[in-house]
Amino acid sequence: MATRHRLIQIPSGDRTIAGTLVAPDTVVPGVMLVHGWDGSQDQYLARAHALAALGCICLTFDLRGHARDKAHRDTVTREDNLNDMLAAYDLLTGHPAVDASAVAVVGSSYGGYLATVMSALRPVRWMALRAPALYKDEDWLVSKQNLDRQEIARYRAMQLPADSNRALAASAIFEGDVLLVESELDHIVPHPVIENYRAAFLRTRSMTYRVIQEADHSLSKPEWSEAYTTMLVKWMTEMLGLAKAPSPLSKK
Repeated sequence: MATRHRLIQIPSGDRTIAGTLVAPDTVVPGVMLVHGWDGSQDQYLARAHALAALGCICLTFDLRGHARDKAHRDTVTREDNLNDMLAAYDLLTGHPAVDASAVAVVGSSYGGYLATVMSALRPVRWMALRAPALYKDEDWLVSKQNLDRQEIARYRAMQLPADSNRALAASAIFEGDVLLVESELDHIVPHPVIENYRAAFLRTRSMTYRVIQEADHSLSKPEWSEAYTTMLVKWMTEMLGLAKAPSPLSKK
């Protein structure tokens, strides 16, 4: 299926964030792809085209404090970036060709963490999380750059109940389908974080858990990145096939 993309600007607060809308030629579900901290939408463009070829309208975008907005990197908070995601979601679902009841959110690391939080605020049918991060709730309004990294590392080594963390609490009420991908040798988002997410997803319609063997957090080798893309496309292919049946989810 042929795809096309166009550059767009997404209003968010008193500024705009850059995005790229990738779409096929038919009316299809929507997919929002969210990069991690210090990443950019460029990392997801190839995957967006691959998913659009399956029959999805895909949106990539740069979170505030990243890419062309990197001058504000030191002051951006999670609240700012969550608002960016809500603005991007609303733009995507406002597209006349997008089925607002069939939206997927794909997020890596920081983007995966924020995706789970957003799932409690907007209807999400599918959620693909690669190495989703975890942060303490009490630091929510502290600029991301000023968080204590050693304290974050200690926190991510802990076993946490779902009600102790905003992202895990959102995961516990999520009723859609989940793809959870771990890097085997990830020292930034270690295995206990993944186990906390797995334990929190209690009400999902389905849970698919995969490990990229020998991979690091950033998927620094091409074969690791390609392995993730293959997992994501295969999973979305299955989900889109199942989507032909009416969705049991209601809007939140």
